[in-house]
Amino acid sequence: MGSRSTAYDRCGGSGGRRAACWAHARRGFVEALKLHPDDRHSEAVLRLMSELFAVDAEAREQKLGHEQRRLSREERSRAALAQLFTVLQDLQTRALPANALGKAVAYTLKRWERLTLFLEHPRLELSNNLAENSMRPVAVDRKNWIHVGHPGAGPRVAAIISVIESCRRLNIPVRQ
Repeated sequence: MGSRSTAYDRCGGSGGRRAACWAHARRGFVEALKLHPDDRHSEAVLRLMSELFAVDAEAREQKLGHEQRRLSREERSRAALAQLFTVLQDLQTRALPANALGKAVAYTLKRWERLTLFLEHPRLELSNNLAENSMRPVAVDRKNWIHVGHPGAGPRVAAIISVIESCRRLNIPVRQ
């Protein structure tokens, strides 16, 4: 994972701050719970993470603007984050580093600053699932593009599909 992390750190130019995805952090605790269904620690962490997602789901349902969303997060998410951080720090001293729970805790704490950027930036979503799901067809079809015949074709096709997918998500006609 070192090379992936290094590649991500070079994206976007200088001065940018990178947010992390709560769905990815959550996934480790879901896996730990699958391995140990009676694990009350994983359940507690997942419950607190669910609170974060619930705050954002309500903001979307209520069609809150950015400032209202920021205030809602400040009021409700910050408290859940403080409690979650305390639980994670405690688990870091208890969980074995090599087991699923220990790995999930380490993953989350290592990215804590990036995971909490959503408090400062109300435009940020808690997860990048929408972006990943919209790009999934690109990854699935990548092998189909081998026949295009030019080394630069794959990145060009990916860029075109990225623009089309962005337009689709933003309800902007691709053709004018």
